[in-house]
Amino acid sequence: MAKSTTTTTSTTAKDVQALFQTLRSSYAATPTNLKIIDLYVVFAIFTALIQVVYMAFVGSFPFNSFLSGVLSCVGTAVLAVCLRIQVNKENKEFKDLAPERAFADFVLCNLVLHLVIMNFLG
Repeated sequence: MAKSTTTTTSTTAKDVQALFQTLRSSYAATPTNLKIIDLYVVFAIFTALIQVVYMAFVGSFPFNSFLSGVLSCVGTAVLAVCLRIQVNKENKEFKDLAPERAFADFVLCNLVLHLVIMNFLG
């Protein structure tokens, strides 16, 4: 019975290694501007996680401030993902949309988002 578990574990490890190799090779072909947007999304989510961990250790006395900070990070990440979808050349849905227009929409939506968040801070 131990042999069966060892075989399953080694097969699973090989599958995971093949999956990571495939993801790495396909992501290497991604354009630089999309990689920068991906890095921005990861940064925004990481910042939200840091705020949640801080709140867990210290407390959330001004809860509106905590909620505003997390919603700002998550909202910015969502808008950046929308920007990435619009700027991606392989996406045929937005082929007529200029990248400058997509970026202008991103900036305008971020402005509105942060105005709402500043109002929520009270």
